[in-house]
Amino acid sequence: MPGPGPGDDSTESDVSDDLFAAAAPPGQPLAARLRPVTLDDYVGQSHLLGDGKPLRQALARDQLYSMILWGPPGVGKTTLARLIAAHTKAHFATLSAVSAGGKDIRAAAEQAQMRASNGTRTLLFVDEVHRFNKAQQDAFLPWVEEGVFIFVGATTENPSFELNNALLSRARVHVLKPLEQTELRRVIDRALVSEAGLGAQSLEVPDEVRDLLARAADGDARRALNLLEIAADLAEPSEQGGARISEAVLDEVLGESTRRLDRGGDLFYDQISALHKSVRGSAPDAALYWFCRMLEGGMDPLYIARRVVRMASEEIGNADPRALTLALEGWQVQERLGSPEGELAVAQAILYIACAPKSNAAYKAYNAARAQVAATPGYGVPVHLRNAPTQLMKSLGHGREYRYAHDEPDAYAAGEVYFPPELEGTRYYEPVDRGLEAKIRQKLAWLAELDRDRG
Repeated sequence: MPGPGPGDDSTESDVSDDLFAAAAPPGQPLAARLRPVTLDDYVGQSHLLGDGKPLRQALARDQLYSMILWGPPGVGKTTLARLIAAHTKAHFATLSAVSAGGKDIRAAAEQAQMRASNGTRTLLFVDEVHRFNKAQQDAFLPWVEEGVFIFVGATTENPSFELNNALLSRARVHVLKPLEQTELRRVIDRALVSEAGLGAQSLEVPDEVRDLLARAADGDARRALNLLEIAADLAEPSEQGGARISEAVLDEVLGESTRRLDRGGDLFYDQISALHKSVRGSAPDAALYWFCRMLEGGMDPLYIARRVVRMASEEIGNADPRALTLALEGWQVQERLGSPEGELAVAQAILYIACAPKSNAAYKAYNAARAQVAATPGYGVPVHLRNAPTQLMKSLGHGREYRYAHDEPDAYAAGEVYFPPELEGTRYYEPVDRGLEAKIRQKLAWLAELDRDRG
């Protein structure tokens, strides 16, 4: 069960087999009072700690190694680090990147060296490790390489983007997942029967309320226990003379937002990515689901509306130009009317672009043109395309051989070149054979044939 673990100097021999024997001092939050004291008590992360799984095997062989624990809040990163230290009889030391600096890192290393001289290993847990700058992250490297301490960093951010490659190369990354509903129910049920938790109270919590609480926690065990503790304080009198947490009480505790959405974190971008990929995959129902998930998590609808406009251009383009128009109109309705009318308009746009014929031809053409412009010299404008507003410019030949398309058959100057000579014949835009672009493709093929005929 995620939550604070044993004290810094605890080892397995110091703790009881009773899950809640090492109860926290009175007055601490429920999540702290119900901290697990052995790895067997830990709930979740079976992909790491289940029988035969890599981390469990390493711990069974007493083979500690430096690692990064990456996962959302409330999944047990700090608790797991503490339990690993206790299981391997290592001293647990901790630093927080929010308040620590280079001086603290050196002090922690020196203390670890002193312990090593007495035969005691040190596990140095660094919370919010992504908040350290590059120089501070580099400060860990010599100590990790020399084995002065076992480095365990915890982060909610993607290590690939937030941590130095040098540090990543010296630590194994373990991904911690949000707890599943069944695991959260175990956490809640234990809290209600434990004497260290709420078991001492005559508290009635129906199964359906427990299930609602598990869903509202959204994979976060700490959130589940915090919500349960608040609900217990607001519980109604029961017919049996005790207290009862009803659905009405839980609704009051939960308020309007029950989903976790870490703005700017990986979950934020993952859900946007899921919406975009659902649109690209012509899956309107899934696209609508992710839209509603983000709204429930508190994401700004205007941000989503802006991203939908991008999707309309990138994924549909000229296969159905109405997609961009509808996306822009949804954004405008959201700006003018707000919630809930605006969100309905954005949902309408999402459904339309998800069902529209797909083409990324405009997106690819734009990127190809940008790449070529960046990679080639700034070629001059051909003389026949230059503007000639003055007599001097005309005398220099600007615009002299330009052919006015509207004076040509079919309003097309066959064979005319509009590129710099160095890029003549370049093609960026390749319309797909779907939607309106199928007709555009036919039109461009016909114009190319006219060019060939002209020679």
